[in-house]
Amino acid sequence: MYAIEVERLTKIYGKGETAVTALSDATFQVRPGELVAILGPSGSGKTTLLTAIGLINEPTHGRLAIGGATIADEGWLRGLDLKKIRRERLGFIFQSHNLIPFLTAQENVMVALEINEVGRAEAKKRAGELLTALNLGHRLHNYPSALSGGECQRVAIARAIANRPQVILADEPTAALDTENGKNVMGLLKKLAVENHSAILVVTHDHRMVEGFDRIFQVSDGRIVGETGNAGSA
Repeated sequence: MYAIEVERLTKIYGKGETAVTALSDATFQVRPGELVAILGPSGSGKTTLLTAIGLINEPTHGRLAIGGATIADEGWLRGLDLKKIRRERLGFIFQSHNLIPFLTAQENVMVALEINEVGRAEAKKRAGELLTALNLGHRLHNYPSALSGGECQRVAIARAIANRPQVILADEPTAALDTENGKNVMGLLKKLAVENHSAILVVTHDHRMVEGFDRIFQVSDGRIVGETGNAGSA
């Protein structure tokens, strides 16, 4: 079973003469435990693809399945609770950290766990472990206003992976980090992919950060134009 299945996924904004195709006929699969990059310049369709897979941006055409369950087929399937699917199966890492300002770093991570009914003691322990792994063990009790931009982003990463989701989607997760911390984050994602059998899809324009990825898809003008790695072509 694939963790992610994308078949001829297309997103068109507008209609008629003003229609813009942001994503065209994207087709690929990601297995559990794989770390895959979507690489391309700004405006190439990377984020459109990621938000469609993340059940945020409804595709215009094509099919999308998560964990073998079809979610979209020429649009969202009726009767699905997309919020529940996102909460239980997906983890998101965005460019903007979106931390809750009146909660500490540890509490921001705990929220994600407690929403999924993890007990407070276990949530506190897990949050502390994740933040320590991201070199933030000394910042557990600091509020976002006392953290640097890079530190806030690492807290957001810890929050996204806290529930060991089936699929982790990351949109430029290292953009606010220096090279060392960026590579530490990518190393942690690789470890999570292997240990938790999570499929991890990372959108980036930074070629330095994709070393050790299982596969890399090149995107240009809304199309997947190339693939390198251990599997067959998309």
